[in-house]
Amino acid sequence: MKVAALQMVSTPDVDQNLECARQLLEQARAAGAELAALPEYFCAMGLRDTDKLGYMEAFGSGPIQQFLAQSARELGLWIVGGTLPLQADDVQHVRNATLVFSPAGECVSRYDKIHLFRYDNGRERYDEAQVIAAGQVPVHVDITDRSGAMWRLGLSICYDLRFPELYRAHARQGCDLLLVPSAFTHTTGEAHWEVLLRARAIENQAYVLAPAQGGRHSNGRHTWGRSMLIDPWGQVLGVQEQGAGVVLADLERGRLAQVRAQLPALQHRIL
Repeated sequence: MKVAALQMVSTPDVDQNLECARQLLEQARAAGAELAALPEYFCAMGLRDTDKLGYMEAFGSGPIQQFLAQSARELGLWIVGGTLPLQADDVQHVRNATLVFSPAGECVSRYDKIHLFRYDNGRERYDEAQVIAAGQVPVHVDITDRSGAMWRLGLSICYDLRFPELYRAHARQGCDLLLVPSAFTHTTGEAHWEVLLRARAIENQAYVLAPAQGGRHSNGRHTWGRSMLIDPWGQVLGVQEQGAGVVLADLERGRLAQVRAQLPALQHRIL
């Protein structure tokens, strides 16, 4: 199955971002992709963290979700909707959620980001818990490609990447593809992005698809980019360095089987 990671440099303007996302989705579809994944905050990167409250939608309704459903239906794509802010239990917080839409335009899965990023090096400071309410439950979802073959997807978001126990939970459920829509900072991305992605692929013997934000944003933030697809042996199959673009590569069932048979590490685990 051909899949695509879509890289963006989102702005505070939702309409502008959705227009860019649609162009990238169309580009992926024209290149033969059956599944396309958007990055974290694809719909908007506000000037302040609290701007997320203004973009917030109720689950199941709203223009951002309508955009995802319509694009999936019109393009005949499985779409992993990066993340968008959904209503939480109080008005001061949102859920940072990934939604998966089928080619029929139906929302078939939702994952709320579990691990919330906090970082302070004296120059940059981030604390997602100020505005985001954490999710609680790992989520995987089964999809089928055009041949009718099933692929099991394990969902995660950005900072989740630093917590291997989440991905091991996905491996225990037989996931073939791990999704990591992200907006890594330039500082942390330069240090850790690729090594963490490759580690998650190697240790769980699964493909990893990581669409990212990549560039300078209106709020002054510089995101690392380097959206990529990695195979179960840890080989990088495609990468987009900076700026908006599409990373395309094929998932091969035979490659998964080969890696897992030659080095049956998943069978050897004791926990």
